[in-house]
Amino acid sequence: MSDTHPLTTTGFELSGYRVARSFGVVRGIVVRSRSIVGNIGASIQSLFGGNISLYTNLCERARDDAFNEMLTHAGQLGANAVVGVRYDATEIAPGITEVLCYGTAVFVEPARPPALA
Repeated sequence: MSDTHPLTTTGFELSGYRVARSFGVVRGIVVRSRSIVGNIGASIQSLFGGNISLYTNLCERARDDAFNEMLTHAGQLGANAVVGVRYDATEIAPGITEVLCYGTAVFVEPARPPALA
């Protein structure tokens, strides 16, 4: 959890906050491929079955980089949070994949407690 921005969510609301301003869609895009050496190592791992850690690590890094690029894009617009965060991936060519992370950049403020009557 330490690598996750505290004001991001896949939902459209952040508990305890209210959206004061919306900046629209923000995104982070990363295109990755594995080196020939990495592909050989992954091929050897696939012979034994189970998790192919070389590809798992590549995917984790690509998603993390796309997420951080999305946060940078949001920050450039003046946002302090991103709601509705989603990921998408597309194979552009054999062995080359685009990872997209996107959401809605917003500026949130702590919600005020309801006034007592």
